[in-house]
Parts: sequence; C-alpha cells; structure tokens
Amino acid sequence: MSIPTAGKNYFKPPLIQTGGEKILLTIWIGALWTIGFLVTPTLFATLEDRQLAGMLAGKMFTAVSYIGLFCGSVLLLSELRRSGWFKTNKRFWLLIIMLLLVIAGEFLIQPQMAALKQAGLTVGAEFDRLHGIATALYMLNCLFGLILLVYDPPD
Repeated sequence: MSIPTAGKNYFKPPLIQTGGEKILLTIWIGALWTIGFLVTPTLFATLEDRQLAGMLAGKMFTAVSYIGLFCGSVLLLSELRRSGWFKTNKRFWLLIIMLLLVIAGEFLIQPQMAALKQAGLTVGAEFDRLHGIATALYMLNCLFGLILLVYDPPD
C-alpha cells in the first residue's frame, strides 16, 4: 500500500538546519535584549562617570550590531536557499528590515554620534536627536526580533 504524495512536500528540512537557525536567532535577539535592557541601564545606574558608561555601552552596541549582521545574514541566506529569491513571506521581510536597521544604526547614525563625541558635543540638540534616532532603531529591532522569534511560518 502506498501513500499518495502528489502535490505535497513531505520532506522537511533537517533538524540541524532549523535548530541552527533557532540558535542564531536566539543569540541575536538575546544579545539585543540583554545589552539594551539589562547591561546598559546597569552601567548608567552603577558607574558615576556617565561618559565611561556611555563609552562601554557604545562598544557593546557595536558588538551587538556585528552579531546581528552575522546572524541576520546567515538567516537570510538560509531563508533564500529554502524558498528562492522572490520572497513575499513575513520572515524574509522581517530579516531584511532588521538588517537594514542594524546597518542604518551602525554605519549611518553611530559615525555621526562619534564625530560629535570627538568634538566634545555630547550635550545638545543634535546629539540628543541622533541618540533618539539610534534608540528608536534599536527598539524597533528588538520588537521585530521578538516577532521573528515567536513567528512560525506555515509549511
């Protein structure tokens, strides 16, 4: 007796692939949330030198950006390999948006903030504006990451 398989894909990707994807996503999202909501507030609450706290937080945000670029790129490539180049699913677009947010924050906003810091202008409207934009981008990435973490696309 045979099982009809016409029109159905009974082959699932290997567990190691989906497990690896879950690990990468967990590393990325865990790093975002840990640094953003635990480490940075702790630094500013504990250290008397706010400039030192800001410098340490900035270094950690940069590390999280590179973790995100690596994990996000691998996840995106895995998604493309699994489903092809033309994408319409939410998972693909969330990964694209998250990677773009990381790129904007790390390579557009952060250098401008660093230039202001070099000039000694860490207090003022322009620095506050850039810091607000960076914070909003980071928070969006945290939110989209959480959505990606719980989103389970249909087969």
